[in-house]
Amino acid sequence: MSEEAFIRHCSPTLAGLKTGNLFGSHFGSKEELYSEIRHLNQILKRKGLRVLPLKYQNQRALIYVYRPERLKQDFDCCEVCRILKEQGYENLNQNHCLAQLISRLRSAEDFPHEIGLFLGYPPEDVSGFIRKETCCMTGYWKVYHNQKAARKTFAKYRKCTEIYLREYRNGRSLEQLAVTD
Repeated sequence: MSEEAFIRHCSPTLAGLKTGNLFGSHFGSKEELYSEIRHLNQILKRKGLRVLPLKYQNQRALIYVYRPERLKQDFDCCEVCRILKEQGYENLNQNHCLAQLISRLRSAEDFPHEIGLFLGYPPEDVSGFIRKETCCMTGYWKVYHNQKAARKTFAKYRKCTEIYLREYRNGRSLEQLAVTD
């Protein structure tokens, strides 16, 4: 995977604006992929970030880039815990939940609806998606409540990505772009 693609898909998380990002990446072999992920984790761990492969299919991997401390804070929210429990998560420790999410991703064809909670999406929008409410807006996620706040967040994410790509193309490294937690 190229660093530029990584930055294109994960800038809001690298900048500390978002809990996590997901993106797909082609790979030649799992060994090559694991080597790249180890390298990324060595660079980004000092910044409070972690990179995990969640699923493999047809020489493509689903990569999760996240901030473990931010995920832990997100999971301290009562609404997040309620949704996770409703979705069958028994142990609400972030690591146990992540392991269960990975298991669900690898055993099902569809994305588990609660995946937005692992990306920092508003719990009320994740709940709206799960309950198949009528969505009022689509951007980085489907919005069911508080369109105004979502618009601001989407604009912030777009601007961040533009700036990060420009800075990367001007010679800033991935390590330099990632902010410390």
